[in-house]
Amino acid sequence: MSLQLAGSILIDGVAYAMVLFMITIGLSMTMGLMRVINLAHGAFAMAGGFMAAALSTSLGLPVWLGMALAIALVALAAVPIERWLLRRFYRRSELDQMLVTIGIMFICMALANIAFGSAITSVPLPEALQGSIDIGYRLVQKHRLFVVALGVAALVLLWFAVERSDFGIRVRAAVDNAPTAQAVGIDTARLYAVAFAAGAALAALGGIVGAELLPMDASYAGKYLVTFLAVVAVGGQGTLAGSFVAALLLGGVETTMKYLVPQLSSVAFFLTMFLVLLLRPQGLFGRRA
Repeated sequence: MSLQLAGSILIDGVAYAMVLFMITIGLSMTMGLMRVINLAHGAFAMAGGFMAAALSTSLGLPVWLGMALAIALVALAAVPIERWLLRRFYRRSELDQMLVTIGIMFICMALANIAFGSAITSVPLPEALQGSIDIGYRLVQKHRLFVVALGVAALVLLWFAVERSDFGIRVRAAVDNAPTAQAVGIDTARLYAVAFAAGAALAALGGIVGAELLPMDASYAGKYLVTFLAVVAVGGQGTLAGSFVAALLLGGVETTMKYLVPQLSSVAFFLTMFLVLLLRPQGLFGRRA
C-alpha cells in the first residue's frame, strides 16, 4: 500500500468516523440514560442538514450563521418532542418505543420529501472550508480536516461535561439509578430534556458537516438508521468512549474497504459489528446487565 493511499484512507476514515460519532453519541446517551429506543434520531441530523441548506441558499444568510441557526432550531424542536411525546413511552415496552419513534422518522422523511424533493440536497460549505491544503505528498480537503478537529473538540467538551461538571454527576447518577437520583433531589425530567436536546444538536451538527460523506436527501433518516444503531451497539449504550471508539473502528473498516474493495465495504462494516457483538454482547465499553 502506497503512502498516498494510506494517508487518504486515514484522513477520510477518521473524518467519516467523527461524523458518525457526532450523530450517534446523542442516540447512545438517549438509550443509556432514558432507556428509550429512539429510531427517529437520524431525523435530527437530516433536519439540521436541510435547514442549514435552506437558510443559506433560500434566505441568503451567511453559511456559518445558517449552520448555527439550524443546530439551534433542531435542539429547540427536540424539547417538545421529548417532553410531550417520548416521555409518555419511557415506561412502555420496547416495541411501543420502536413503533412511535419509527413513525416520527417516517413523518419527518415525508415532510422532507414534500419540502425539498427526493434529489440529493447540497449543504453549502463556508468559503474558509473550501479548497485543499498541501501536506507534502498529497492535497487534503480543508473540510475533512475541519470535521476531524470538530469531532475531537466534541469529544473533549463532552468528556468535561460528563466527567468534570455537576451536570455530568447528575447524568451518571440518573444512568446508574434514576429512582434514587430522584429521591435525592435530582430533577431527572429536566435532565432528560437537556440531554435529549444536546444529543439532537450534535446530530444536527454531524448531519451538516457530514453531508459530503453521508449525502443529504429525504430518505436520510431511514437510509442510515442501521449504520447509526450499529455504532451504538458496538460501543455500548450510554458510553462516551464507546461511541468514539466504535465510530473509529467501523468508520475505519468501511473506509478502508471502499478504497480497496468497494463492493465489500458494507459487508466488512457489518461483519465487524457481528464479530464485536459475538465477543462482547454488551458492546466494547458497555456494562453487563
